[in-house]
Amino acid sequence: MTVIRPARKPDLVGFLSLAAEVEHWFGPMVADPGFAAAVERGIARSTALVAQAASGNLLGALLFGGNAPLHKVHWLVVTERSRGRGVGRALLTEALHRFVRPPATVEVVTFGPDHPGALTSGARVFYERLDFTPAEPTAPGPEGGSRQVYRRVLT
Repeated sequence: MTVIRPARKPDLVGFLSLAAEVEHWFGPMVADPGFAAAVERGIARSTALVAQAASGNLLGALLFGGNAPLHKVHWLVVTERSRGRGVGRALLTEALHRFVRPPATVEVVTFGPDHPGALTSGARVFYERLDFTPAEPTAPGPEGGSRQVYRRVLT
């Protein structure tokens, strides 16, 4: 059984472990004090969520933000072994339930269509299945790969 809950201070270690799994797509995060600070701010604001297995292991995590009516998924990752099992969907569904009151727009920046991670990670298909639509390209990621905004309008 997976539980989605607000992140707590001890979850920082789990966030960093999850970040290590995707640094090849997003660039260095684990050693970046800015990333740890962003997670700590999310925890303090209660806008960081985790998906926790019955074993206690973190299966995924999400950082949410923005100001109504424009909200942002700042970071969402699911362990490789848990992808395709509904963990990401559960995290995003809980974030929308907790933080968004329609009418609103939710944005996320993900891989551009030519980025190697676009297919491997399944991120673009994931967001499209959750009613996000591809929008404008945006600045490349820290590793130099293309990025694109995905947007979902809630009425």
